[in-house]
Amino acid sequence: MKSKNPPNERRMVLCNFVMRLRTIIPVLAILVLQVSCGQFKNDRVSEPAPIRVACIGDSITFGANIQNRAHDSYPADLQRMLGKRYEVENFGVSGANLIKKGDKPYWQESEFLVATTFAPDIVIILLGTNDTKPQNWQYKSEFSADFQGLIGHFAALSSKPKIWICIPVPVYKSNWGINQPALDELMPMIRRIAKAEKVPVIDLFAALSNRPDFFADGIHPNEKGAECIADAICKNIYSAN
Repeated sequence: MKSKNPPNERRMVLCNFVMRLRTIIPVLAILVLQVSCGQFKNDRVSEPAPIRVACIGDSITFGANIQNRAHDSYPADLQRMLGKRYEVENFGVSGANLIKKGDKPYWQESEFLVATTFAPDIVIILLGTNDTKPQNWQYKSEFSADFQGLIGHFAALSSKPKIWICIPVPVYKSNWGINQPALDELMPMIRRIAKAEKVPVIDLFAALSNRPDFFADGIHPNEKGAECIADAICKNIYSAN
């Protein structure tokens, strides 16, 4: 027997359907939001960690005589050149030398410990300029062993960094005992060390040769000199990756 009020029945079914939708829609919205947030979180987690670059060195790395060294030292320039995929830190110490018996061995500086705990993926070593001072170069027979020890120290880190060692920049004017004749002796020693340790060399002497205008005091590169250093290092890093 047919119902006497079919329109009323249809209205009741429709009302029930609408009521159910009102209950289901907020639940669906919450589920969609949770999925979206979870995906966003996963996307953030999947972002690779930056490649950490430790710049080990003396006042040339530190940025001495550069007015705004935080912006214009070579590590700061290198950060801009490499971009956001890299994290470059300046561990330069003014006056530091490499030879352990020298007057200011890098090994004894706090920056040495901080650079170690930084767990770098890349290490750039630019030392030797202060080793040319007479009070330090009297121990030149120990330069190679101490340099190899420094390379070995960083090579043994759990981060297993790629290590580059640098030929220091030219000495355009003897100052504070720093001199070109001793540097002439030191440069081939660095090349032999690189060969023995199987690490690449960045020739900053060649990069800044015939550019005395990039040195205000004959020893320390100015902003343009720092940019040249960063450019040479950047090219080596890019060519290896």
